[in-house]
Amino acid sequence: METLITKACQTHRLSKDEIMALLANDAAEKNLAAAADDIRRRYVGDGIHLRGLIEFSNICRQNCMYCGLRRDNRCLERYRLEPEEILRLAKNAHAYGYQTVVLQSGEDIYFTADLMADLIKKMKALDLAVTLSIGERTFEEYQVLRNAGADRYLLRIETTDPLLYEALDPHMSHANRLRCLRDLKTLGYEVGTGSLVGLPGQSIASLAEDILFFQEIDADMIGIGPFIPNQDTPLGKEKRGDFGLTRRMVALTRLMLPEANIPATTAVGTVRPDGREIMLASGANVIMPNVTEGEARQKYALYPGKICVDDTPTHCRSCIEGKIKGLGRFVATDKGFRRRGK
Repeated sequence: METLITKACQTHRLSKDEIMALLANDAAEKNLAAAADDIRRRYVGDGIHLRGLIEFSNICRQNCMYCGLRRDNRCLERYRLEPEEILRLAKNAHAYGYQTVVLQSGEDIYFTADLMADLIKKMKALDLAVTLSIGERTFEEYQVLRNAGADRYLLRIETTDPLLYEALDPHMSHANRLRCLRDLKTLGYEVGTGSLVGLPGQSIASLAEDILFFQEIDADMIGIGPFIPNQDTPLGKEKRGDFGLTRRMVALTRLMLPEANIPATTAVGTVRPDGREIMLASGANVIMPNVTEGEARQKYALYPGKICVDDTPTHCRSCIEGKIKGLGRFVATDKGFRRRGK
């Protein structure tokens, strides 16, 4: 295992079988994480980028089997923030010192490309970088959003196994998901993707393919989190994704894509109270604190037990900064675009 870790550190290239061997070996986890932390320090530094998350709608046209926002979930009280409210939250994020806002929602087609473009222009006028996470759109829609000034787009593949993807995402096409990611790359976005670890039917081989896929598309940001079953979905009684395997995925992704931005996701903090700190010491360099306010924080219920839903954005900001200082790291003051060419 040490030979494989050394090879990954030096070449950032491993075969599928080599990746599988490291993913399957929990005894290698500590050394793997330490190597990833060293590579993170060398390539992206000790700064941790904070990106203010605005969850502006939990309405979704899709019906993914694992997601609490799925269309057929009748237990979820739906909401949709008005554009003026979304802009107010972005202004608050700017006042808290965030350099980037992340506009995230279910696939709510009320928010047309033109409506979103108007919001993006107003946020860019505040000198904010703008990341979108609003699902599958057409090339033309992505182009409108990009022309308005959107900098980044997050669209997780969740799994690169096409059969598993289409089994868990009814009436969605794996090929179309890939089309979306290609379109975003073509249009010059910084493109984020990622995986859920521990989906029912997922294999170690599939997870290894995920990492190779991130490398193949040269992903700029990769979000990796454990599957957390939601009782209001068809997968509500399935087993939760393994934290250790998630950590090994994060660490290996850092070794294979040393320049990428990798968040310590909210899901890992939900599974373990110190989960985000562990991931920040295992290759991660981004946190996305929630700046949504009031009931909307609680109603964006992807999975149960989500952390920080009862906190205020002000408390989240100070709490996160304290945790970062406790790690001997600091809050980065730039907009956190991917560093290339080191």
